This record gives sequence, C-alpha cells and structure tokens, in this order.
Amino acid sequence: MNRKLPWLLTIILFASTHLAEAQHPKKVSRIGYLSNTDSATESPRSEGIRLALRELGYIEGENIAFEYRYAEGKRDQFPKLAAELVRLKVDIIVAAGGARLIQAAMNATKTIAVVMTGGGASPVEAGVVESLARPGGNVTGFTNIWTELGGKRLELLKEAVPKLARIAFLYDPASLASLAVVKEIQTSAPGLKLTLQSWEIRDGDNFDRVFAAIGKQRPDGVYVIQSPLMNANRERIAKLAIKTRLPSVFDDKATVDAGGLMFYGADLSHIYQRVASYVDKILKGAKPADLPVEQPRKFEFIINLRTAKQIGLTIPPNVLARADKVIR
Repeated sequence: MNRKLPWLLTIILFASTHLAEAQHPKKVSRIGYLSNTDSATESPRSEGIRLALRELGYIEGENIAFEYRYAEGKRDQFPKLAAELVRLKVDIIVAAGGARLIQAAMNATKTIAVVMTGGGASPVEAGVVESLARPGGNVTGFTNIWTELGGKRLELLKEAVPKLARIAFLYDPASLASLAVVKEIQTSAPGLKLTLQSWEIRDGDNFDRVFAAIGKQRPDGVYVIQSPLMNANRERIAKLAIKTRLPSVFDDKATVDAGGLMFYGADLSHIYQRVASYVDKILKGAKPADLPVEQPRKFEFIINLRTAKQIGLTIPPNVLARADKVIR
C-alpha cells in the first residue's frame, strides 16, 4: 500500500490540475480589426498581422479571436464600425487606415488600446498622438511616412525615364494624407526640373475621363497618390496607365503587383511583424502611452518589368540593379 501511495497522489494531483483548467479556461483575447477598405483589398495586411501573431503564440480559436469591420472606402461608416467594436468589448482595436479612421476609433473609446498599422498623414500633425516618442493617450503603433517620400518617388521615376519633364499626378482631394503628398511633390518637383499637372479624382466614375484627358496632354509619366478611393480601383488605374503608355509610380505596393510600373515605400511585411509585437505587448500589460510610435526601418523599391515592356520602356540597368524586387 505504501508503494502505491505516491502514484495515487500523482494521479489525484494530475486530475485536480486538469479539473481546475477546465473550470478556468484560458482567456481568449479579442482583437477588433478596423479597415477603411474591403476584405479583399485588406487581406494581405490583415493576414500578415494574423500570421505574425501566430508566430508569437496567438492561435485563432484557442487564445485569440478577431472581429473584422470594413468601411469599403466609405468614410461615413468609420464612426459606426468603431462603435460596434467598442460594444463588443474587444481588448485592442487595430486601425488599418489613415488619420480619419484612427480618429473615429479614438472618438469611440478612451480606454481600449488602438494600434495604428501605418498609413496616412503624420500622426502628430493629424493630432492622434502628442509625439512619436510619447503618444500620450490610448493610441500607438506605426507610421510608414509615405507622405514624406513623394520627392523620392519622383526622383526614381526620373532615373527610370531620363526624358521625364512633365508628370501628371492623380489625387483624391477628400484624403488629408493625399493632400500632404501633393504638398511634398510640389516642393520637390522644381529641384528635379519637373513640371506638374494635377488631376483630382473625386469618385470611381472619374478615372476613364481623367486618363483620356491626360492622354491628350501627353505628359511623360504619371504619379498616382493612394487613398481608399484609389486603392479600391488599383487594377483599373494600372490598366489605364498601360493603355495610355505612361510610365507610372505609386506609393501603393499592391498597384504595382496589379500592373503599375514602380513602387517605393516602407517594407510592409516588416511593419506587420512590428504591429503584432505591439499587440502582444499590450495584451501582456503594456500601456499605449508608453509605447513610442515607430517609423519604418526597411524600405522597398519594386519595378514591374512586364509593364515596362508593355509600354515600350527600357529601364536603365543601373536602376534595375537597385530594385529590391523585379516583376518579370
């Protein structure tokens, strides 16, 4: 009997431990994912963040759950969708969009942490954080500084198209971030000896008309500034740029995958990993106010060589050699 006692105690301890776990299941953290686009457009970013969280030990259905809300480019839906996530009592809201989307989340809650995924105007200038080093409220995350890279994109397009002298740029005047890029490229263009032609896009019915007008003016290239409206029409824009045989540069990587010529900007896959790390830290007790807003650490230069061939453009070898990725 004495020999069996230790085994008996072990069995009892094992059973009681599992009974306790059954009575107190693991907490499932709930993440609200708020996007300014649709599920198909948002999929690369949301999936990238989900996979990065999985690498950190967050398994969907076991210890984490996601609530997705998509505004599908409709800005008037931002407040409603943010309020829905707050009512669901999510632990964190991941705001995948620009300043207006983040502001909607901020207006909906002062206590739930909001993690920005990067995009839009400077979060300091937009008033969503006090400073990058000390956000000060319930919002932190990442800025991809794409509004500050407009001049660099013009420079790269001119290197790819040495004869570039006149460039048309398309923008959505309702997007605050787009207006910031417009200001940036207007400042940079004179130093590159470029003449700018501006074209406003206010709705999805404008694209064919605007590209037809651009084709008649025959600029040497086109720069399309992203916004929810532009992102929702990226394949159409890429096809129209090819149809008018215009070398194009974008601040949206997915448009180059869809047929645009060139992209330069932050390495988004790296940002997705960092967003996941911030979600992890907050779930473990960190406060958004104490987590500095991070800027990109890695950048990408992508050239679509298939598109270059379609429009009859030969990219100089020295420019091709600098590309991080060439789509052939």
